[in-house]
Amino acid sequence: MPYVDSKAGFLPIIGYFLLMSCITIIIHLFYGEVAAGTKGFHRLPGYVGKYLGNNWKKFAFLITGLEFFGSLLAYLIIGGEFLTHLFGPFLGGNTLIYTFLFFSIGTCLIFQGTKSISQIEFFLLLLFFAILVLFFIKALPFINLAHLKTFNWEFLTLPYGVILFALWGSALIPEMKEIVQGDPHYQKIGGGISNKILRKVIISGILISALTYLFFIFIIFGASGVHTSQDAISGLAQTLGDGVIRLGFIFGIITCFTSFITLGLTLKKIFWYDLGLSKNFSWFIACFFPFFLFLIGLREFIKVISFTGSFALGCNAIIIIFLYRAFLAKKFGQKMNPFLIYSLVGFFILGILFETIYFLR
Repeated sequence: MPYVDSKAGFLPIIGYFLLMSCITIIIHLFYGEVAAGTKGFHRLPGYVGKYLGNNWKKFAFLITGLEFFGSLLAYLIIGGEFLTHLFGPFLGGNTLIYTFLFFSIGTCLIFQGTKSISQIEFFLLLLFFAILVLFFIKALPFINLAHLKTFNWEFLTLPYGVILFALWGSALIPEMKEIVQGDPHYQKIGGGISNKILRKVIISGILISALTYLFFIFIIFGASGVHTSQDAISGLAQTLGDGVIRLGFIFGIITCFTSFITLGLTLKKIFWYDLGLSKNFSWFIACFFPFFLFLIGLREFIKVISFTGSFALGCNAIIIIFLYRAFLAKKFGQKMNPFLIYSLVGFFILGILFETIYFLR
Protein backbone atom coordinates (compact mmCIF):
# COMPACT_ATOMS: atom_id res chain seq x y z
CA MET A 1 0.00 0.00 0.00
CA PRO A 2 2.83 2.51 0.60
CA TYR A 3 3.97 1.76 -2.96
CA VAL A 4 0.52 2.63 -4.32
CA ASP A 5 0.59 5.75 -2.15
CA SER A 6 3.92 6.75 -3.73
CA LYS A 7 2.20 6.62 -7.12
CA ALA A 8 -1.14 8.32 -6.36
CA GLY A 9 -0.21 10.51 -3.39
CA PHE A 10 -1.02 10.55 0.32
CA LEU A 11 -4.07 12.86 0.14
CA PRO A 12 -5.98 10.63 -2.32
CA ILE A 13 -5.18 7.64 -0.09
CA ILE A 14 -6.81 9.37 2.90
CA GLY A 15 -9.90 10.10 0.78
CA TYR A 16 -10.07 6.50 -0.38
CA PHE A 17 -9.85 5.19 3.17
CA LEU A 18 -12.59 7.52 4.45
CA LEU A 19 -15.01 6.58 1.68
CA MET A 20 -14.20 2.89 1.38
CA SER A 21 -14.13 2.24 5.12
CA CYS A 22 -17.75 3.47 5.33
CA ILE A 23 -18.88 1.44 2.33
CA THR A 24 -17.01 -1.66 3.47
CA ILE A 25 -18.63 -1.44 6.92
CA ILE A 26 -22.10 -1.21 5.33
CA ILE A 27 -21.55 -4.30 3.15
CA HIS A 28 -20.08 -6.29 6.03
CA LEU A 29 -22.99 -5.37 8.29
CA PHE A 30 -25.36 -6.67 5.61
CA TYR A 31 -23.51 -9.97 5.54
CA GLY A 32 -23.30 -10.11 9.34
CA GLU A 33 -27.08 -9.84 9.63
CA VAL A 34 -27.54 -12.66 7.11
CA ALA A 35 -25.08 -14.90 8.95
CA ALA A 36 -26.51 -14.16 12.40
CA GLY A 37 -30.11 -14.59 11.20
CA THR A 38 -29.61 -17.92 9.42
CA LYS A 39 -29.45 -21.26 11.18
CA GLY A 40 -26.56 -23.59 10.48
CA PHE A 41 -22.99 -22.94 9.42
CA HIS A 42 -22.43 -21.80 5.84
CA ARG A 43 -20.11 -19.66 3.78
CA LEU A 44 -21.13 -17.16 1.10
CA PRO A 45 -22.12 -19.70 -1.60
CA GLY A 46 -24.26 -21.55 0.96
CA TYR A 47 -26.09 -18.39 2.05
CA VAL A 48 -26.58 -17.32 -1.57
CA GLY A 49 -27.99 -20.72 -2.50
CA LYS A 50 -30.44 -20.53 0.39
CA TYR A 51 -31.82 -17.07 -0.40
CA LEU A 52 -31.13 -16.46 -4.11
CA GLY A 53 -31.21 -19.91 -5.68
CA ASN A 54 -28.83 -22.33 -7.35
CA ASN A 55 -27.75 -20.13 -10.30
CA TRP A 56 -26.67 -17.34 -7.96
CA LYS A 57 -24.92 -19.95 -5.82
CA LYS A 58 -22.81 -21.09 -8.78
CA PHE A 59 -21.88 -17.48 -9.55
CA ALA A 60 -21.06 -16.84 -5.88
CA PHE A 61 -18.85 -19.92 -5.79
CA LEU A 62 -16.98 -18.77 -8.90
CA ILE A 63 -16.38 -15.27 -7.51
CA THR A 64 -15.47 -16.62 -4.07
CA GLY A 65 -12.96 -18.93 -5.69
CA LEU A 66 -11.36 -16.01 -7.55
CA GLU A 67 -11.33 -13.93 -4.36
CA PHE A 68 -9.73 -16.56 -2.15
CA PHE A 69 -7.30 -18.03 -4.64
CA GLY A 70 -6.18 -14.53 -5.61
CA SER A 71 -5.75 -13.53 -1.98
CA LEU A 72 -3.87 -16.69 -1.02
CA LEU A 73 -1.64 -16.32 -4.08
CA ALA A 74 -0.86 -12.71 -3.12
CA TYR A 75 0.16 -13.72 0.40
CA LEU A 76 2.30 -16.54 -0.97
CA ILE A 77 4.10 -14.13 -3.32
CA ILE A 78 4.90 -11.46 -0.77
CA GLY A 79 5.38 -13.85 2.17
CA GLY A 80 8.02 -15.77 0.21
CA GLU A 81 9.75 -12.52 -0.73
CA PHE A 82 9.85 -11.37 2.89
CA LEU A 83 11.35 -14.68 4.00
CA THR A 84 13.92 -14.49 1.20
CA HIS A 85 14.96 -10.96 2.21
CA LEU A 86 15.17 -11.99 5.88
CA PHE A 87 17.02 -15.31 5.66
CA GLY A 88 18.51 -15.36 2.16
CA PRO A 89 21.58 -13.21 2.98
CA PHE A 90 22.56 -15.62 5.78
CA LEU A 91 21.32 -19.03 4.64
CA GLY A 92 21.26 -18.67 0.87
CA GLY A 93 18.52 -20.15 -1.28
CA ASN A 94 16.07 -18.61 -3.72
CA THR A 95 12.53 -17.25 -3.47
CA LEU A 96 10.95 -20.56 -4.50
CA ILE A 97 12.48 -22.36 -1.50
CA TYR A 98 11.28 -19.74 0.98
CA THR A 99 7.83 -19.57 -0.60
CA PHE A 100 7.58 -23.34 -0.20
CA LEU A 101 8.57 -22.99 3.46
CA PHE A 102 5.90 -20.31 4.00
CA PHE A 103 3.35 -22.50 2.20
CA SER A 104 4.25 -25.69 4.10
CA ILE A 105 3.90 -24.20 7.59
CA GLY A 106 0.66 -22.43 6.65
CA THR A 107 -0.97 -25.50 5.14
CA CYS A 108 -0.10 -27.61 8.21
CA LEU A 109 -1.89 -25.12 10.47
CA ILE A 110 -4.88 -24.92 8.12
CA PHE A 111 -5.12 -28.71 8.24
CA GLN A 112 -5.26 -28.65 12.07
CA GLY A 113 -8.20 -26.23 12.15
CA THR A 114 -9.60 -23.19 13.94
CA LYS A 115 -8.43 -23.78 17.50
CA SER A 116 -4.72 -23.99 16.77
CA ILE A 117 -4.93 -21.05 14.36
CA SER A 118 -6.73 -18.75 16.82
CA GLN A 119 -4.11 -19.33 19.54
CA ILE A 120 -1.19 -18.68 17.18
CA GLU A 121 -2.87 -15.63 15.61
CA PHE A 122 -3.47 -14.01 19.00
CA PHE A 123 0.22 -14.24 19.83
CA LEU A 124 1.25 -13.01 16.37
CA LEU A 125 -1.18 -10.08 16.62
CA LEU A 126 0.46 -8.89 19.85
CA LEU A 127 3.87 -9.23 18.21
CA PHE A 128 2.56 -7.38 15.15
CA PHE A 129 1.60 -4.24 17.11
CA ALA A 130 4.77 -4.36 19.20
CA ILE A 131 6.92 -4.37 16.06
CA LEU A 132 4.79 -1.63 14.46
CA VAL A 133 5.40 0.69 17.42
CA LEU A 134 9.12 -0.11 17.47
CA PHE A 135 9.31 0.39 13.72
CA PHE A 136 7.70 3.83 14.10
CA ILE A 137 10.19 4.85 16.81
CA LYS A 138 13.14 3.85 14.59
CA ALA A 139 11.71 5.53 11.46
CA LEU A 140 10.48 8.75 13.11
CA PRO A 141 13.72 10.76 12.71
CA PHE A 142 13.73 10.03 8.96
CA ILE A 143 10.09 10.90 8.17
CA ASN A 144 9.85 13.81 5.73
CA LEU A 145 6.39 15.43 5.70
CA ALA A 146 7.07 16.80 2.21
CA HIS A 147 6.66 13.25 0.90
CA LEU A 148 3.04 13.30 2.08
CA LYS A 149 2.03 16.30 -0.07
CA THR A 150 2.27 14.50 -3.41
CA PHE A 151 -0.73 14.12 -5.74
CA ASN A 152 -0.69 12.38 -9.13
CA TRP A 153 -3.82 12.35 -11.31
CA GLU A 154 -2.34 9.69 -13.61
CA PHE A 155 -2.53 7.03 -10.87
CA LEU A 156 -5.67 8.29 -9.13
CA THR A 157 -7.65 5.07 -9.64
CA LEU A 158 -4.75 2.72 -8.81
CA PRO A 159 -5.39 2.58 -5.02
CA TYR A 160 -9.00 1.38 -5.35
CA GLY A 161 -8.37 -2.36 -5.71
CA VAL A 162 -5.47 -2.41 -3.27
CA ILE A 163 -7.40 -0.60 -0.53
CA LEU A 164 -10.51 -2.71 -1.05
CA PHE A 165 -8.31 -5.79 -0.77
CA ALA A 166 -6.79 -4.43 2.45
CA LEU A 167 -10.08 -3.57 4.17
CA TRP A 168 -12.20 -6.50 3.02
CA GLY A 169 -12.90 -9.18 5.60
CA SER A 170 -16.31 -10.63 4.74
CA ALA A 171 -14.82 -14.13 4.60
CA LEU A 172 -14.23 -13.97 8.36
CA ILE A 173 -17.82 -13.17 9.32
CA PRO A 174 -19.02 -16.82 9.22
CA GLU A 175 -15.88 -17.75 11.18
CA MET A 176 -16.83 -15.18 13.84
CA LYS A 177 -20.35 -16.60 13.97
CA GLU A 178 -18.97 -20.08 14.61
CA ILE A 179 -16.70 -18.79 17.38
CA VAL A 180 -19.51 -16.81 19.05
CA GLN A 181 -22.10 -19.57 18.79
CA GLY A 182 -19.63 -22.18 20.01
CA ASP A 183 -19.00 -20.21 23.18
CA PRO A 184 -20.83 -21.56 26.27
CA HIS A 185 -21.64 -17.98 27.38
CA TYR A 186 -23.45 -17.35 24.10
CA GLN A 187 -25.40 -20.60 24.44
CA LYS A 188 -26.70 -19.53 27.87
CA ILE A 189 -27.75 -16.03 26.77
CA GLY A 190 -29.35 -16.91 23.46
CA GLY A 191 -29.22 -16.00 19.78
CA GLY A 192 -29.84 -12.27 19.98
CA ILE A 193 -26.35 -11.52 21.19
CA SER A 194 -24.76 -12.95 18.04
CA ASN A 195 -25.83 -10.06 15.84
CA LYS A 196 -24.74 -7.46 18.42
CA ILE A 197 -21.29 -9.01 18.76
CA LEU A 198 -20.85 -9.29 15.00
CA ARG A 199 -21.81 -5.63 14.52
CA LYS A 200 -19.28 -4.47 17.12
CA VAL A 201 -16.52 -6.64 15.70
CA ILE A 202 -17.22 -5.60 12.11
CA ILE A 203 -17.24 -1.86 12.81
CA SER A 204 -14.30 -1.83 15.21
CA GLY A 205 -12.29 -4.29 13.12
CA ILE A 206 -12.55 -2.29 9.89
CA LEU A 207 -11.88 1.05 11.59
CA ILE A 208 -8.85 -0.29 13.46
CA SER A 209 -7.56 -1.84 10.23
CA ALA A 210 -7.97 1.44 8.32
CA LEU A 211 -6.16 3.45 11.00
CA THR A 212 -3.38 0.86 11.21
CA TYR A 213 -2.89 0.92 7.44
CA LEU A 214 -2.76 4.74 7.38
CA PHE A 215 -0.25 4.71 10.23
CA PHE A 216 1.88 2.17 8.36
CA ILE A 217 1.70 4.20 5.13
CA PHE A 218 2.70 7.32 7.05
CA ILE A 219 5.78 5.55 8.43
CA ILE A 220 6.94 3.88 5.20
CA PHE A 221 6.15 6.55 2.63
CA GLY A 222 7.13 9.37 4.98
CA ALA A 223 10.57 7.83 5.44
CA SER A 224 11.33 6.40 1.99
CA GLY A 225 9.43 8.70 -0.41
CA VAL A 226 10.25 7.93 -4.06
CA HIS A 227 12.32 4.91 -2.94
CA THR A 228 9.19 3.11 -1.69
CA SER A 229 9.24 -0.48 -2.96
CA GLN A 230 6.34 -2.79 -3.85
CA ASP A 231 6.92 -4.86 -0.71
CA ALA A 232 7.07 -1.56 1.30
CA ILE A 233 10.02 -2.73 3.42
CA SER A 234 13.10 -3.29 1.23
CA GLY A 235 12.97 0.29 -0.10
CA LEU A 236 13.75 1.58 3.39
CA ALA A 237 17.23 0.05 3.41
CA GLN A 238 18.84 3.24 2.11
CA THR A 239 17.26 5.26 4.91
CA LEU A 240 17.07 3.08 8.03
CA GLY A 241 19.79 0.51 7.53
CA ASP A 242 19.70 -3.30 7.44
CA GLY A 243 19.01 -3.86 11.17
CA VAL A 244 15.69 -2.06 11.19
CA ILE A 245 14.80 -3.48 7.79
CA ARG A 246 15.07 -7.02 9.13
CA LEU A 247 12.56 -6.04 11.79
CA GLY A 248 10.31 -4.78 9.00
CA PHE A 249 10.55 -8.10 7.18
CA ILE A 250 9.49 -9.92 10.37
CA PHE A 251 6.54 -7.51 10.56
CA GLY A 252 5.61 -8.32 6.94
CA ILE A 253 5.89 -12.07 7.47
CA ILE A 254 3.53 -11.93 10.46
CA THR A 255 0.99 -9.88 8.51
CA CYS A 256 1.02 -12.21 5.50
CA PHE A 257 1.13 -15.44 7.48
CA THR A 258 -1.86 -14.69 9.71
CA SER A 259 -3.93 -13.67 6.69
CA PHE A 260 -2.87 -16.75 4.72
CA ILE A 261 -3.87 -19.28 7.37
CA THR A 262 -7.18 -17.52 8.16
CA LEU A 263 -8.29 -17.31 4.52
CA GLY A 264 -7.04 -20.82 3.80
CA LEU A 265 -9.15 -22.21 6.62
CA THR A 266 -12.23 -20.34 5.39
CA LEU A 267 -11.80 -21.55 1.80
CA LYS A 268 -11.40 -25.10 3.08
CA LYS A 269 -14.75 -24.77 4.84
CA ILE A 270 -16.43 -23.43 1.69
CA PHE A 271 -15.52 -26.64 -0.15
CA TRP A 272 -16.36 -28.71 2.94
CA TYR A 273 -19.61 -27.11 4.15
CA ASP A 274 -21.16 -25.67 0.99
CA LEU A 275 -20.02 -28.12 -1.69
CA GLY A 276 -20.06 -31.26 0.46
CA LEU A 277 -16.49 -32.32 -0.36
CA SER A 278 -14.51 -34.28 2.18
CA LYS A 279 -12.62 -32.31 4.81
CA ASN A 280 -9.16 -33.42 3.69
CA PHE A 281 -9.85 -32.97 -0.03
CA SER A 282 -11.20 -29.48 0.71
CA TRP A 283 -7.97 -28.67 2.52
CA PHE A 284 -5.93 -29.96 -0.41
CA ILE A 285 -7.71 -27.84 -3.04
CA ALA A 286 -7.76 -24.70 -0.87
CA CYS A 287 -4.05 -24.82 -0.12
CA PHE A 288 -2.39 -26.39 -3.13
CA PHE A 289 -4.12 -24.60 -6.01
CA PRO A 290 -2.72 -21.14 -5.09
CA PHE A 291 0.74 -22.73 -4.84
CA PHE A 292 0.23 -24.24 -8.29
CA LEU A 293 -0.62 -20.76 -9.66
CA PHE A 294 2.60 -19.49 -8.13
CA LEU A 295 4.62 -22.31 -9.70
CA ILE A 296 3.27 -21.60 -13.21
CA GLY A 297 4.45 -18.00 -13.00
CA LEU A 298 1.73 -15.77 -11.50
CA ARG A 299 4.06 -13.75 -9.26
CA GLU A 300 3.32 -10.02 -9.81
CA PHE A 301 2.08 -8.94 -6.39
CA ILE A 302 0.50 -5.56 -7.22
CA LYS A 303 -1.38 -6.92 -10.24
CA VAL A 304 -2.68 -9.89 -8.25
CA ILE A 305 -4.06 -7.82 -5.36
CA SER A 306 -5.41 -5.09 -7.65
CA PHE A 307 -7.34 -7.63 -9.74
CA THR A 308 -8.52 -9.52 -6.68
CA GLY A 309 -9.57 -6.32 -4.93
CA SER A 310 -11.31 -4.59 -7.82
CA PHE A 311 -12.92 -7.47 -9.70
CA ALA A 312 -13.34 -10.41 -7.32
CA LEU A 313 -14.15 -8.38 -4.19
CA GLY A 314 -16.26 -5.93 -6.19
CA CYS A 315 -18.39 -8.81 -7.47
CA ASN A 316 -18.42 -10.27 -3.96
CA ALA A 317 -19.86 -7.01 -2.62
CA ILE A 318 -22.56 -6.91 -5.31
CA ILE A 319 -23.58 -10.48 -4.45
CA ILE A 320 -23.82 -9.59 -0.74
CA ILE A 321 -26.04 -6.58 -1.53
CA PHE A 322 -28.59 -8.72 -3.40
CA LEU A 323 -28.23 -11.48 -0.80
CA TYR A 324 -29.18 -9.03 1.94
CA ARG A 325 -32.16 -7.79 -0.09
CA ALA A 326 -33.42 -11.37 -0.50
CA PHE A 327 -32.75 -12.11 3.18
CA LEU A 328 -34.87 -9.14 4.31
CA ALA A 329 -37.70 -10.10 1.97
CA LYS A 330 -37.74 -13.79 2.90
CA LYS A 331 -37.07 -13.47 6.62
CA PHE A 332 -38.96 -10.32 7.54
CA GLY A 333 -41.04 -9.37 4.49
CA GLN A 334 -39.14 -6.07 4.24
CA LYS A 335 -37.93 -4.21 1.18
CA MET A 336 -34.47 -2.71 0.84
CA ASN A 337 -34.18 0.90 -0.30
CA PRO A 338 -33.69 0.78 -4.12
CA PHE A 339 -31.53 3.93 -4.11
CA LEU A 340 -29.16 2.36 -1.59
CA ILE A 341 -28.98 -0.87 -3.61
CA TYR A 342 -28.11 0.70 -6.93
CA SER A 343 -25.82 3.36 -5.48
CA LEU A 344 -23.70 0.66 -3.85
CA VAL A 345 -23.82 -1.61 -6.90
CA GLY A 346 -22.89 1.31 -9.15
CA PHE A 347 -19.91 2.17 -6.93
CA PHE A 348 -18.44 -1.33 -7.23
CA ILE A 349 -19.12 -1.55 -10.97
CA LEU A 350 -17.29 1.74 -11.50
CA GLY A 351 -14.41 0.42 -9.42
CA ILE A 352 -14.15 -2.66 -11.64
CA LEU A 353 -14.25 -0.54 -14.81
CA PHE A 354 -11.66 2.00 -13.63
CA GLU A 355 -9.25 -0.70 -12.50
CA THR A 356 -9.67 -2.60 -15.77
CA ILE A 357 -9.02 0.56 -17.82
CA TYR A 358 -5.90 1.30 -15.78
CA PHE A 359 -4.34 -2.11 -16.42
CA LEU A 360 -5.29 -2.12 -20.12
CA ARG A 361 -3.52 1.18 -20.76
